[in-house]
Amino acid sequence: MADRAVPVVEKRLMEVKLGEIGTWVGGRDFTPNGMISSVRKGYERYLNKYIHVKKGGIGGLSMVLASYVVLSYVWSFDHIKHDRMRKYH
Repeated sequence: MADRAVPVVEKRLMEVKLGEIGTWVGGRDFTPNGMISSVRKGYERYLNKYIHVKKGGIGGLSMVLASYVVLSYVWSFDHIKHDRMRKYH
């Protein structure tokens, strides 16, 4: 009884076989509310895995800090590139 058949739509992406991907994608909710709820669910999973733990480390906070550094570099790359080209001319 422990090995009940789970519908493909309710499985996680890593549990879906290659032949079932079309059915799995077809069962997703691509409405704006569905997208917002999936982002919210992913954020809650991140919080539960890295932030709200009994014995935590610096892993979750360092991921947020690293993503902030990369994102701010990408946003200012054009300005940095412009300054770099101007330095020698």
